Amino acid sequence: MASNTGADALPSGGRIFVSIPDIFYIPEFVFGGLVWMLVASNRVIPENPLGWVMFVSVFCFVLTTLWFFIFLFGGNRSSIWPSLDVGFHFVAAVFYLSALVILAFLTVSKGNFVSAIDTTTPNPAFAEILKNYRLDIAAVVMCSFATLLYFLHAIFSAIRWKSA
Repeated sequence: MASNTGADALPSGGRIFVSIPDIFYIPEFVFGGLVWMLVASNRVIPENPLGWVMFVSVFCFVLTTLWFFIFLFGGNRSSIWPSLDVGFHFVAAVFYLSALVILAFLTVSKGNFVSAIDTTTPNPAFAEILKNYRLDIAAVVMCSFATLLYFLHAIFSAIRWKSA
C-alpha cells in the first residue's frame, strides 16, 4: 500500500490550473497587481502608511509569482511544501488585511475631506482630489478581493495539508 505524502498532495505543472486552492493564483495576480497599480498611480499622501500598502502589494505579487512558478515547474516535491504553502498564504492574507485596514481608513478620511469641499465655485484642484479619491476607492475594493483570495487560499491549503 503506497503512502500519501505531503508532496503527493501538491499539484504541479498544468494541474495547478484546475486544483483548489491553486486556481486562486491567477486572481491573486490580477487583484494584487491592481492594488499595486492603483496605489502607485495615485498621490501617495501620507507616505508612511501607503508605503506599507505598496510594500505588501509588491511583496505578495513577487512572492506569489515565485510560488506560482515553483508549483508550475514541479519544485514543490518535498514534504515541507504543504506547510510552507499554508504559512505563506496565511502571512500574505494577514499582510493584505493590514494593508486593507490602512487603505480603507485613509480613503474614508479623504472622503470626509472631499465632502467638505465647496463645489459651488469652480476649482481645478478639486478634480484632481476627486480623481485620487476614486482611485483610492478602487484600490480598497481590489485590496478587499486580494485579501479574500489569500485567506481562501490559506484555508484550502490548510485543509489540503491536514488531509495529506
